[in-house]
Amino acid sequence: MFAVIKTGGKQYKVAEKDVLVIEKLKGDAGDSVEFSDVLMVGTEGNMEIGTPLVSGAMVVATVVRQTRGKKIVVFKKKRRKNYRRKAGHKQDLTLVEITDILTDGKKPAPKKAAPKAKAKPETKKPAEKKAAPKAKKADDKPADAAPLFKAPEGKPDDLKKISGVGPVLEKKLNALGITTYAQVAAFTKAEIDQVDEVLSFKGRIEREDWLSQAKKLDEEK
Repeated sequence: MFAVIKTGGKQYKVAEKDVLVIEKLKGDAGDSVEFSDVLMVGTEGNMEIGTPLVSGAMVVATVVRQTRGKKIVVFKKKRRKNYRRKAGHKQDLTLVEITDILTDGKKPAPKKAAPKAKAKPETKKPAEKKAAPKAKKADDKPADAAPLFKAPEGKPDDLKKISGVGPVLEKKLNALGITTYAQVAAFTKAEIDQVDEVLSFKGRIEREDWLSQAKKLDEEK
């Protein structure tokens, strides 16, 4: 049996178990939808044509999923007006599967509720053993990095004036023995690599040109 239905301003010839994409309908996957605008129903040898609808006919379908169509591009242009507009659009669509074609005023059979799963008896889980604290290895690194440089005597400079150095970073540099602009300005490539490795800078000193900044600040003291 087949039927011709009207939905979304379009007509579709459908049969049971047909899957088709139509203009968007409300509903989630698994919901049942009904089409009452049936224009024709019958078999290949016996057809009934509606005037305009077939009385008492109905097509029932199940929502498979909500989807969207292919993207189309809309372009508008006005000559000699310097006006151009480009926009994309994807049409909202619904994928449905035809489940039943009804005639003579028949109503769709109600869905049977799925049987409830029996609750499993609760079983007590064995108490989990707490993992013993891991012993500290001899080569574990301390939280604070050991000094790399010998801090010069006298009052330390305000390293926060170097762009990219804040209060926290200044403390870390001081802990490494870096306290003055002159030290930073005199960094060698090997020393830069050492600081990069200890503080995980990944090239920050050279990228932000600390040496030039420190040299200028040292001259301005």
